[in-house]
Amino acid sequence: MSQYYPERIGLFIDGANLYSAARSLGADIDYKRLLEEFSSRGRLIRAFYYTALVEDQEYSPIRPLIDWLDYNGFTMVTKPTKEFTDASGRRKIKGNMDIELAIDVLEMSEHLEHVVIFSGDGDFRRLVEAVQRKGVRVSIVSSVRTQPPMVADELRRQADEFIELADLMSKIQRDPAHRAQAQARRQTVEDQAPDDDDDYDPGYEEDYDDHGAFHRPV
Repeated sequence: MSQYYPERIGLFIDGANLYSAARSLGADIDYKRLLEEFSSRGRLIRAFYYTALVEDQEYSPIRPLIDWLDYNGFTMVTKPTKEFTDASGRRKIKGNMDIELAIDVLEMSEHLEHVVIFSGDGDFRRLVEAVQRKGVRVSIVSSVRTQPPMVADELRRQADEFIELADLMSKIQRDPAHRAQAQARRQTVEDQAPDDDDDYDPGYEEDYDDHGAFHRPV
């Protein structure tokens, strides 16, 4: 009698991109529930989380989230943001993690049967195509229900499966009561933050400053 083996799954989460999509849907991610949901879908080999950090801050409000993820089943990939001044003299902060995510997907694809990328960035279309040629199935988690849609059409077409984040929210959403508290903290950070580009959102840091304490495992 043949034996069924759950497929080996790897999660690759663009933290800032997932945050933006969830915020556009009016919801927050509970990362403990997210891990449990995808663990139930197969044999979860690794869950990567990518984020950039502002180095010159005395206290980084995203640090508790990073520590919690690091201790609770996620592999953290971070790098410092880069600051520059544009042609109009405005201060810009850049923190793009696309290269790090792409390298990890390519390296891990040899050990996986299903790659799940949490991002709607169209730049990943060629990455998805390259991994598919290795015989690996690729799913994209993002949303077309935001205005504008968070996922690039070419990325959605290339994926073997598109997972609508809005439909997934019932299984991975954080308690709305905690979201109201997070919104108040986010507004404080945004009021004090310098202008930045689309690659880095200071509000993205502040939303989860108590996440580790809130989700300590029993």
